[in-house]
Amino acid sequence: MINFNKKLTALVTVYMMFLLDNVLLTVVVPIIPDYLFSNVLNYPNLNATSKLRPESLSPLQRKYEILEKDNGPLGALFASKAFVQLAFTPFVGYLTEILNNHVPLLLGSCNMLIAAILFAYGNSYKTLVIARALHGTASAAIAVSGMCILAENVNKESRNKLMPLSFGGIAIGVLIGYPLGGAAYQLFGKTAPFMLIAFFIFVSIVLQIVFLPTTNLRTNYIQEEKLDLTCTQWKTLLKDKSTMITGLSICICTSSMAILEPCVPIWLMSHMYPKPTKWQLGAVFIPDSVGYLIGSHFAGLLPVQSWRIALGAMVVTGISCCNLPIANNMTQLMVPHFGLGLGVGAIDAALVPLLANLVDEKGNRGYGPIYAFQQGAVAMAYSFGPLLAGQAVEITGFPWLMRFVGFCNLMFCPLLVELEHFNESKKALLLHDHGTSYSTLGTQRVFLN
Repeated sequence: MINFNKKLTALVTVYMMFLLDNVLLTVVVPIIPDYLFSNVLNYPNLNATSKLRPESLSPLQRKYEILEKDNGPLGALFASKAFVQLAFTPFVGYLTEILNNHVPLLLGSCNMLIAAILFAYGNSYKTLVIARALHGTASAAIAVSGMCILAENVNKESRNKLMPLSFGGIAIGVLIGYPLGGAAYQLFGKTAPFMLIAFFIFVSIVLQIVFLPTTNLRTNYIQEEKLDLTCTQWKTLLKDKSTMITGLSICICTSSMAILEPCVPIWLMSHMYPKPTKWQLGAVFIPDSVGYLIGSHFAGLLPVQSWRIALGAMVVTGISCCNLPIANNMTQLMVPHFGLGLGVGAIDAALVPLLANLVDEKGNRGYGPIYAFQQGAVAMAYSFGPLLAGQAVEITGFPWLMRFVGFCNLMFCPLLVELEHFNESKKALLLHDHGTSYSTLGTQRVFLN
């Protein structure tokens, strides 16, 4: 019962923080573009530029023409969070090696509370960038420490089933965030949704202080093994072929979703007829969340090797990216958006538990570096994705940008076959050295301790 309670507490804690982190991540998507570009104080050139337009254009048409040229600043705003998260992720990985995994989780929760308040009351572009960057430090701490907590408390045989459950917090958070942002912004204004999120973050901080252990659970282990996250360890990690393929596949697939955040709302406002309302700008992302929820929960349960699931997921993602610009109305967008979410969720469910097994088979239970690397791949997708997409859409246009991203997903698929070769070599080594049976569900391997 004690082990069950420990496992359940870890799962619920991580699930809640993943949910709140992703609600705050996505609630800004339908709010910030309309808020910034409708605020003349933030963009004083709006009126000046409109004077240069032909008088035959309506004010709304002039505004949309300007929006298409301002993807860059908006992309930079969205990317600032991921750039900071990318920079802080190795540092958090180090903290998990020398401190209790719950300490970075608590610090990240406090930072996220401050970021939510800044979003609620910030009126300038600079303030919103600061809030987004502060949220990046929080996400780095929550993501790395959360995955380490799960890997420590869930045994290898259960990882393919239980670890993807925590991704349900990500999916539900995204599912709530987009429509909540659009609807609450339209009904109550910008402040209301962020203060609601801040309230729940505060509640979660109190629960962490009350229920999570305050002692350093890994002190003895650190003293015995003398773990130290050094540059040499990071170089060894980056030289491992299976780790690099896993991280790159997660990064490329996730970037397909990341570039939609700054581009889709403006593309809808400038090209869709009839024009979408504020709540529709958030609701358009609901199929992504539903697809991610299904992919993350059920892909790991399939009796198929993980590399096959990942390969299929990237094919689905690539095809969905190519078909998204073909849509002519909000209804037609549902299928490619659902495919994107399904592909990203299946990638996470198939490959994230594999990373913990890679650590275990080397006789090391320090999960900080490997999950700092994994979260770094996600942060890279959400940093360079929106930033480069905001600039590329001005050059190539949104349709060709999505086709290029879909092509990148399809071209990476053959590299995933290398994971099969890695698994087979490990299987043969174990059979030769230990003379024991080897069973697999996906790539979930059972090793002798």
